[in-house]
Amino acid sequence: MILTSDQQVYTGITTNMTRRWREHASGKAGARYFRGRSPQQLCYLETDHTRSTASKREAAIKGMNAREKRTLIDQSKETTLLFIEKYELQNLNQTSSTPC
Repeated sequence: MILTSDQQVYTGITTNMTRRWREHASGKAGARYFRGRSPQQLCYLETDHTRSTASKREAAIKGMNAREKRTLIDQSKETTLLFIEKYELQNLNQTSSTPC
């Protein structure tokens, strides 16, 4: 999940977080959601899904309300930070080196 410039949370799937972030930030190849918005901070990240399970998980997260998403982010901050460090994604965050 990515915190956007208008403080919304975007959820999507990718096989390469760095590439996808750059696509979102460019405003050209990224999701339409990022037209008029920009990615600011990586809030939540899961790995080790197949395409099928990733799509199902994405749908489940998108079905959550704001409070449920916030709880998921808050409960997973430490794990997300480890992923950010492991995959060297610190340079993606525009506002902070820690998850939302």
